[in-house]
Amino acid sequence: MTLTQLEYVISVHDSGSFSKAAAQCFITQPTLSMQIHKLEEELGIIIFDRSKKPVKATAIGEKIIEQARHNVQGIRRIKEIVQDHNEEIAGHLRIGIIPTLAPYLLPLFVPAFLQKYPQVSLSIEEFVSQNIMTALKQNKLDVGLLVTPLHDTALSETPLFYETFLAYISTNHPLIHSETIALDRLNIDEMLLLSEGHCFREQVVNICPETQDIGTGTHLRFESGSLETLKRIVEKNFGYTLLPQLAVMQVNEENKRFIKELNDPKPMREVSLVTHHTMLNRSLISAFKESILENLPAHIKGNKKKNVIHWL
Repeated sequence: MTLTQLEYVISVHDSGSFSKAAAQCFITQPTLSMQIHKLEEELGIIIFDRSKKPVKATAIGEKIIEQARHNVQGIRRIKEIVQDHNEEIAGHLRIGIIPTLAPYLLPLFVPAFLQKYPQVSLSIEEFVSQNIMTALKQNKLDVGLLVTPLHDTALSETPLFYETFLAYISTNHPLIHSETIALDRLNIDEMLLLSEGHCFREQVVNICPETQDIGTGTHLRFESGSLETLKRIVEKNFGYTLLPQLAVMQVNEENKRFIKELNDPKPMREVSLVTHHTMLNRSLISAFKESILENLPAHIKGNKKKNVIHWL
């Protein structure tokens, strides 16, 4: 039995697929399948029911996988202790990031980080906030980039920066004629929203006046999992939405006419680096954090904490 075999088993269980697990582990599927089969033969049990799609663990397989997680985590912890002692910036970092951050934040710092630290490899996946929190506590992720506060004592939060909310308004909507938008003029019932499960949606709902009910309007309602989709709809002269500051950084000159600031005190979201409280490789995490901060635009760095909107 090897650590590598245990890692393969965990990857198959989490992905529900031998092919996906092989891709995540950067090996061929036949190699992964062979290693898991060898482990099953050594133990004299079947870990996975391969007849099901997605692949499911057997009853005994579930127990093996639970113990495998503890074993793999223990080995990772030993390596982290040594790396942290030597102040070594090396290893593999598993990152979860929310969809309203990923397309705007990752391009700012990931290339620079990997160039500066060639001994570090990253695996990055998009998840909604609740899934990142769960994965951090199950040791499926090392780092989360998400909106805080989370009010979870099992997780450690390090605020990175603050983003203001902006209105993105079609040119045929009455609000487009205002210099800035008062919060009491926002109508959640006519706004384009992200779908359920996104923390940004919950923040938008919390910004809008409490007296308004979702779903009482007679117009077309549209919800999406992507801020970019909402932006495209507004640009086709339908409705309006709210966006975080980073999401309008790459808006071209022509489309800047859709952007309107909200009245003071402007609502903000707090973006943090989140780890499980047992995370030990502080040198690597610190280097990762500093790379993000070094590559933030100056106007984002300059935002001060005030009027932070909660989503939990």
